[in-house]
Order: sequence, then structure tokens, then C-alpha cells
Amino acid sequence: NTSITGYQEILTDPSYSGQIITMTYPLIGNYGINPDDFEGERPYARGLIVREFCTQPSNWRSRETLDAFMKKYGLMGLASIDTRALTRKLRASGSMKGLLTTSVVALPELVEKVRALPGLGEEDHVQKTSIKQISVLPGNGPSVAILDLGAMNKIGKLLQETGCAVTIYPASTRAEEILSAKHRGLLISNGPGDPKRVPYVVETVRQLLGKLPLFGIGLGHEVVGLALGGDTYKLKFGHHGANYPVRDLTTGRIHITCQNHTFAIREESLNKDMVKVTHRNVNDGTVEGLRHKELPVFTIQYRAEAAPAFDSLPLFTDFLSLL
Repeated sequence: NTSITGYQEILTDPSYSGQIITMTYPLIGNYGINPDDFEGERPYARGLIVREFCTQPSNWRSRETLDAFMKKYGLMGLASIDTRALTRKLRASGSMKGLLTTSVVALPELVEKVRALPGLGEEDHVQKTSIKQISVLPGNGPSVAILDLGAMNKIGKLLQETGCAVTIYPASTRAEEILSAKHRGLLISNGPGDPKRVPYVVETVRQLLGKLPLFGIGLGHEVVGLALGGDTYKLKFGHHGANYPVRDLTTGRIHITCQNHTFAIREESLNKDMVKVTHRNVNDGTVEGLRHKELPVFTIQYRAEAAPAFDSLPLFTDFLSLL
């Protein structure tokens, strides 16, 4: 991850389920951990690798050190290695399986253990991050549903702050249950892993097309793409950081965005008579946003609710205007 700050949000981001994170910025832990910046109920990452690990944080919001936080949740950490060299290896070879251990074991045995591990696209991580029971955030405005694939906390809070009454559903919820509640719109959230590993979510979204306004973010964007007949693929090393430039093809404006995804929509698989690309990554040209030409359906790949993307918050206004 190329972010300079935000290690607490990154560790607790459900989209990082099952992954070891390497921070490219050298000094991590310098402002500690606070109770307000969690993006999930707990850390979802499996480990953290840094160049320099700060043991004495200095910030008025800090309540504990990063070391104490990681020990509390049983997270493995590795410090004092050349993270730039590791980053270059990951960029050259692509994302790969890894193992952190304190055991003194012969290298060949460890290599075999790593090879036996399931890859990111071989597990359903959504079931590990989605809520298990329906949750409600009260409001006096229109009723909006969130299909939780591993939603960051900010999404529900933002909708609630606009006055919406928000109902959050587990990822396995069927289309008829959502429709029976007569919500005015549905947001399909971000989440971890390969969208092809959650065909039950794709089918739910497919059944909801045209039935109510849909807004997909992150993994939700990829799921909507599949529901519309498109295809997805795995990026070499993904987009993980807070400074990705994205062009709004409607206005020509460049947004500097926060991103965390390893899969993307294959543009040539989309039906151009039905769907148009609305946003594109300036660095590599990948699809960052879609809009259906007739139905009230639109998506973005990046994080509209994240701190670097406050200029993208009008997307939530666009969603509310469809309700």
C-alpha cells in the first residue's frame, strides 16, 4: 500500500481480508491507534510489513501503540527489512502468496507451506467480512439498503448523515427479501477477493436490475459488471493506495482517489449498447466507473467515501437523486 498515513484504516479495511500488507512509506506507527478510525469491527489483514516501526507515537488522539493493537488481535508483524526492494519484487512479479513465521523451519518446508496456501481468488472472503444479521441505522429520510460485501463503516454513516434510513443486509440475502422491504435504492458495497467467487451475489444483483436504483462501490462495482454480462480479471499487483488519478469521462475532471482492489472489469466484455464507461484510471486505463444507459444503475471502482476523495462525495448525491 502506497499511502503515507492511514495504517489503522488499512488494517481494519475488510477488503484486505486474508492478506499481508507491505507499506511503502518507511515510518509506520508514529501517531498510534485511536477508537474512531476503524473501517471495520476488527483488523481483517493477516500481517503487516514495514521498514521502520515507531514504538512511541505522538498524537493527541492516540490511545494505544500499533504494537499493542496488533498483539491484542494476534496480528503478525515484520519490521526493519527493505520494503522498497520487496515492493519492486511485487511490482515486477505481481502479487504473490507469503508467509510470516517465528518458527525455525527448513526453507524448503516453508516454501511448500506457502505453495499449499489458497490464493486470493480461491476463497470466498466476502463470507468472512459481511455482517451475519440485518442491521439498521435510523433516519427520517428515504429508506436505503446496503448489501454488505465487506462494507467500510463510513458508507453507512455517510448515507445516514444525509438523513437516509439505512438497512444493512448480509451478502447472502436474496433479491426477494430486499424487494419485499420496499427500499428506495440499494448500495452494493466494497469487499475483498474475486467477484467471481460470489456468484450468489451476482445473481441477486442481476435479479434487482431495473427493480430499484443500484449504486456499486469497489467489489460492488465489479459484481454489477458481472451482473450486466461483463467479465473481470486479476490485475498484476492491484491498486492499493491513496493517490490514484481517475478521469471522469463526462466532465474531464481528474479525481485523486483512494483504492484497494486486485480485480478489475474487462472493458471489451461490456455491451456498449447497454453500458457506458464513465471513469477511467489515468495510470493504466482500467475501468473505474460504469453507468447503464437506460436503468438507474451506476458504479465506481474507487472509494467515494474515503478521505482523499471528498470531491467525489457528489456521487452519493447522484445516488440519492435516483431514489
